[in-house]
Amino acid sequence: MTTKLTLTVEKEIIEKAKIYAKNTDRSLSKIVESYLDNLIKDSESNTIKSAKLTKLVGSIKVPKNFDEKIALSEYFNSKHK
Repeated sequence: MTTKLTLTVEKEIIEKAKIYAKNTDRSLSKIVESYLDNLIKDSESNTIKSAKLTKLVGSIKVPKNFDEKIALSEYFNSKHK
C-alpha cells in the first residue's frame, strides 16, 4: 500500500533531483522510496559501508571499531600537509 508524503526540500535540490530522475527513467517518488528503504536496511543491519569497502570485505581484516570516515579524513589530512 502506498501513502502520500509531503517533504520540504531546498528548491535547487528538488530541481536537480527531478533532472536526475528523468535521466534515469525513474520517478522521484521511487528514488526517495529506494533511498529510505536502503537507509532502513543499513540501520537494521547496523553496518553502513561504502561501495569500495564492501568490495574489500573478506580480503582484509579491519578492527571492529574501524571508522571509514575517520580513516579517510586522516589520510587526506596527512596527504595535504
